[in-house]
Amino acid sequence: MKYKIAGIIACIAILLVSFCAPWITEEEKTRYHQHIEAEDKTICNHGEDVFCTRLPLVMIDTFGKKIPGKAVKNANGETVYTVSSDGLDEITAQIKIADNPTENNHLDSVPAVSSDIRIHVRGNSSRAFDKPGYAIKLITADGGNNPQSVMGMDAHHEWVLHGPFIDKTLIRNYMWYNIAGEIMDYAPNVRFCEVILNGEYQGVYVMAENITAGEDGARLDLSIDKKDNTFSGYLLRLDRGSDADIKNISTFSSYSLRTRQIINIEYPGVSNLTPSLAESIRQDFSKFEKALYSYDFDNDGYGYKTYVDAESFADYFIINEFTCNYDAGWLSTYIYKDIDGKYRMCIWDFNSACDNYQESMILTNHFEMQNCLWYFMLIKDEDFTDLIIKRYRELRKTYLSEEYLYGYIDGCIEYLGDAVERNFGKWGYTFSPEHDSLVPAERNPHSYSEAVEQMREFIKARGEWMDENIETLKQYSEKSKIKKFDEAAN
Repeated sequence: MKYKIAGIIACIAILLVSFCAPWITEEEKTRYHQHIEAEDKTICNHGEDVFCTRLPLVMIDTFGKKIPGKAVKNANGETVYTVSSDGLDEITAQIKIADNPTENNHLDSVPAVSSDIRIHVRGNSSRAFDKPGYAIKLITADGGNNPQSVMGMDAHHEWVLHGPFIDKTLIRNYMWYNIAGEIMDYAPNVRFCEVILNGEYQGVYVMAENITAGEDGARLDLSIDKKDNTFSGYLLRLDRGSDADIKNISTFSSYSLRTRQIINIEYPGVSNLTPSLAESIRQDFSKFEKALYSYDFDNDGYGYKTYVDAESFADYFIINEFTCNYDAGWLSTYIYKDIDGKYRMCIWDFNSACDNYQESMILTNHFEMQNCLWYFMLIKDEDFTDLIIKRYRELRKTYLSEEYLYGYIDGCIEYLGDAVERNFGKWGYTFSPEHDSLVPAERNPHSYSEAVEQMREFIKARGEWMDENIETLKQYSEKSKIKKFDEAAN
């Protein structure tokens, strides 16, 4: 009952936030927050030796096969990814998901979802973690797509299991995806769950929608026609590129050497992507980039504003800047164009946010997103900078207020309940100093409460600094600097 009380408090906060946020329409107030809206469960009377959880329970059986995709070192000390015994990068397995709305879930619960799957370890640096994440495709017996609703999320066949490992709070992705979903047009829906792999407990995970298109309004509103070589929307990713060469496109940013990262087509997928369609998408996206980097980039008639949803770009800037999530804008960066023809941003991966990067400490007293691809020019427009400042001020009264964020953290922890203890019953060794993963060593929390307190302290310090310094973003749109840049670039 304790988590429900916290949920009620958080729900009240959301209602107050919605009342204070005039830019949010009734149609947009549809985000489901599991830790608030999940029903109370009937108290079980079985013995303590029976596995019992209020969270959805994901049970995966690989029938003795190892899941490929783990990062390992070869004989030359190079990082390579494991493959299956037959040399493939994914295997077929089975998944069952117990998700009883009114009763706790057990190993013998009747599953709400049961399907064959294709599965592999996913991620970049996280592939090397003891507790990895997984990419999952639900398939039929003959290998076709098998879209199903998972934990109340819209039916689809592509899912991602995030495994919080360096995120000792366990809640970063769940929390920030949901908050972004309240603020932006779209952010992947997420649910907490616990995972059993081949009969062995794996801990708390977050099931997330993969960023892609879906039928009947699910996920992003994108469509293509392979036969006619036409599209009314597509999804691109800025990262390390795809293994499928046809998906990697050389846009204006890449062939003008404005970025060393690779832009690849995420949607449509390989099965629906032809060379001519890929070329059409490349040319279409390059029109936007050429306008953005032109002398008249801020012209209302033919500059970048004719191509983008400015509020989406501003919100993406604010969310990632507030959390110091500085892979955003360079890696794991998703941009999509939906049926209305405007480019929008989509958030992804907050495991390292709020000063949780392994390599170095992230200070709360600076801005960084203005240096990212696309934002390097956007921030030079005074209108865009003013939009960021205005939106930030609004959000600090609502979804980015200390009261709301602290309440959200407390509500998540209450909802997870004894799942936290179970998770660290398996992974608690990571709190030992000899397993410190963050540099410098003093950044590493050595208990769950320390991990949570660190994030709370970060949120407080970051918010206070941005409150005092958000107006300094105007220095990047100073007219003399814009003119100097444009003259040098033309």
